[in-house]
Amino acid sequence: MQYRSLGQTGIKVSPYCLGAMMFGGIGNPDHDECVRMIHRALDAGINFIDTADRYSAGESEEIVGKALKGRRERIVLATKVHGPMGDDPNMQGNSRRWITRAVEDSLRRLQTDHIDLYQVHRPAPDTDVEETLSVLTDLLREGKVRAIGASTFPASDIVEAQGVAERRSLARFRTEQPPYSILNRSIEREVLPVCLRYGMGVMAWSPLAKGMLTGRYRKGERTPDAVRARYFAKALADEGSLGAVEQLIPLAENAGMSLMHMALAFVVAHPALTCAIIGPRTMEQLEGLLDGAGVVLTDDLLDRIDEIVPPGVDVAPLGASAYSPPAILQASLRRRPLAERGAA
Repeated sequence: MQYRSLGQTGIKVSPYCLGAMMFGGIGNPDHDECVRMIHRALDAGINFIDTADRYSAGESEEIVGKALKGRRERIVLATKVHGPMGDDPNMQGNSRRWITRAVEDSLRRLQTDHIDLYQVHRPAPDTDVEETLSVLTDLLREGKVRAIGASTFPASDIVEAQGVAERRSLARFRTEQPPYSILNRSIEREVLPVCLRYGMGVMAWSPLAKGMLTGRYRKGERTPDAVRARYFAKALADEGSLGAVEQLIPLAENAGMSLMHMALAFVVAHPALTCAIIGPRTMEQLEGLLDGAGVVLTDDLLDRIDEIVPPGVDVAPLGASAYSPPAILQASLRRRPLAERGAA
């Protein structure tokens, strides 16, 4: 496996990163099987694992911690902070108060004394980014984390964070983890160019568009009874996505590969991308993903994909997993008070 630089951190990682979201109650509750899957991925050359405190309420981190006993020093370990970890309103977000506690909880669950890449899982508009970068800088100086990154940040938030870091002499985000696949290409417009400008590593989550690009979900056919179908039923039945899939499947077949392998190769072909995060739930799924590690797409094939899903366009809905800023979520920010509206 050819390893790549994780931005300008000096860290080398595999082009596939093992995502651990499906390890634990949300996906596979069998800890022993999950540990075997992690070991299989490591034996195949993957040296990068990504999890989050939020995944199965910490259970995913616990499983990863078990699996890395005796192997920790050879693994680049990433986790994330932001999502709610309890009913207390302060047990979430990007504040110094929460991050200081959350990192200790993650270190304990992961059974390690440091995290190689500690990521802010989503923006927090109610928290000054200087507050967040300040505590992350302290964690770097204490040796508890080795690099810091962001996940699903809009381009404007990335630029703001980079500017604050420079002005205040704080550590800066070295990576970004956005959604990216053949069906979700909007980050090609601004996020990826911004990441290139700042030398940030990029790890794509959902490179298979929530499973749409596995080939299991077809137009006019019944949706398979799968774990992902319970969580993403609306996305997996989206007509626009299914229509694109029907065009992509014969394209992949004519090129001598599966749709899934073509989709993963598409992601890692982009010059801004460091790696694709694969998120298997079973050993069978993992083996199928690993089989595509050596697939390389020709320019002609990439051009054909562009004709089906144009660059910079999102065909598939991301739904609640995407980040929506307050200006989208709060109607009051889009409407003047009634008394001020007047006549057009």
